[in-house]
Amino acid sequence: QVQLAESGGGLVQAGGSLRLSCAASGPTAKIYAVGWFRQAPGKDREFVAVVNWSIGSTRYADFAEGRFTLSRDNVKNMVYLEMNSLKPEDTGVYYCAADYHYSGGTYHSAEYYDAWGQGTQVTVSS
Repeated sequence: QVQLAESGGGLVQAGGSLRLSCAASGPTAKIYAVGWFRQAPGKDREFVAVVNWSIGSTRYADFAEGRFTLSRDNVKNMVYLEMNSLKPEDTGVYYCAADYHYSGGTYHSAEYYDAWGQGTQVTVSS
């Protein structure tokens, strides 16, 4: 199975920026798309963004549109999530996940992803 490892989380002041990385290893040829999800304490896992592994097209949650930028390097097997203008409500554990097949527009649902990283903590102070 594809293995994923997130990094780049940390503590940042409101209005600041962070760049998260997701390193993929193993049978990366299986990857169709890589998504990012986040989970705040006591809340459900929430879709953030997704990128098509082959062509680099992206989709974003409404709260991420215009603030977050998702990109991938499928030669280096890396995915990057640049987060700007961070708000306290962006606080949570951020996970990357690999989807092996086209989901028919259900990329926002965590259940359709096949492999997950362990997450990286993002804390935005007010």
